[in-house]
Amino acid sequence: MANTNSDALNLAVQPSLVEKFKQFTNKDSVAGYIFSGPFIIGFLALTLIPMLISFYYSFTDFNLVTANWKGLANYARLFTDERFLNSVKVTLIYVVISVPLKLIFALFVAYLLTRKIKGVTVYRSLYYVPSLIGGSIAVALVWKELFSGSGLINILLGSIGLPHLSWFGSAKLAMIPLILMTVWQFGSSMIIFAAGLKEIPQTLYEAATIDGANKWQSFIKITIPQLSPIILYNLVMQTITAFMSFTQAFVITKGGPSDSTNFYSLYVYNTAFKYYDMGYASAMSWVLLVIISIVTLLIFKSSKKWVSYDK
Repeated sequence: MANTNSDALNLAVQPSLVEKFKQFTNKDSVAGYIFSGPFIIGFLALTLIPMLISFYYSFTDFNLVTANWKGLANYARLFTDERFLNSVKVTLIYVVISVPLKLIFALFVAYLLTRKIKGVTVYRSLYYVPSLIGGSIAVALVWKELFSGSGLINILLGSIGLPHLSWFGSAKLAMIPLILMTVWQFGSSMIIFAAGLKEIPQTLYEAATIDGANKWQSFIKITIPQLSPIILYNLVMQTITAFMSFTQAFVITKGGPSDSTNFYSLYVYNTAFKYYDMGYASAMSWVLLVIISIVTLLIFKSSKKWVSYDK
C-alpha cells in the first residue's frame, strides 16, 4: 500500500506527457529546431557519419566495390610506405616555413594599417581580397603562369641580369612558389591582428615613450606580449590549414618533381581517387587527424611560456 502511494505521488510531481509535449512544441522551441535543423542535418550527413564510415573503412581494403576486413594492416603499411613518409616530411617543411612567414607578414601589414593613414579602410579591404580568392583553382593557374619559364617572375629576373629559373622543374625550387602563394593569402590573419592591435591601450606606449623606449622596444615589450593570445589563435588556425593544403600542389605541380611537393592531402587524394585504395586513404586521413591534434596540443602546451593574458 505504501509503495502504491509513493508511485502516485511521483506521478503527481512529474510533468504529464501532455505538458512535456506542450513544452516541446511551444513557439520558441519550434523556431529553434527549424533554424538549427539544417546545421544538425548537415553535420550528421556530411561530417559525423562520413567520419565514422571512413574510420571503419580504414580497417578494410575498400576499393569502391568490396570491403574486406584487414585489421591494422593499413596502419602498419604506413611505416613502410616511402611515399607516405616523404609526404609527411614535405608537409612538415611546408608548415614550418609558410606559417611563420605568413603570420609575420600579416602582423607587419596589420601594424601599418592601424596607423593613421588616409583611406586605411580601403587598403584593408584590398589586402583581404587574396584571402577570399587565394585558394581557388583560377588563382592557382595564374600563379603557375607567373612562375613558368616565360612567366613574369623570370622576366623580372632577366631584367636585372639574373638567369631564368625552372621553378617547377627543380625539386629544390618547386616548394618556393607554393609557400609564396600561401604567404600572399595573409588577409584573414591580418584582419584579426589589426583588431587586436586596436585593443592595446595607448597609455602603455605613452608610458614607454616617457621612459625612453624607441618604437622597436615598444613593439617587443608591449605589442607582442599584449597580442600574444591573438598570435596563438592565428598560429593554431593557420597550422591546421597548412597541414590540409591541397589546391596549390594539385593544380600547380601535381606533387612533382620527384614528389618534392607531394603534400599529405594530395597523397591521400591520389591514393583514394587515382588508385582507388579507399581503405588505405582512410587510414592516412585518420593519422593526419592525429598528427594535427598532437601539433595543436604541443602549441597549446608551449603557449604557457610565451602567451600573456595580463591586460
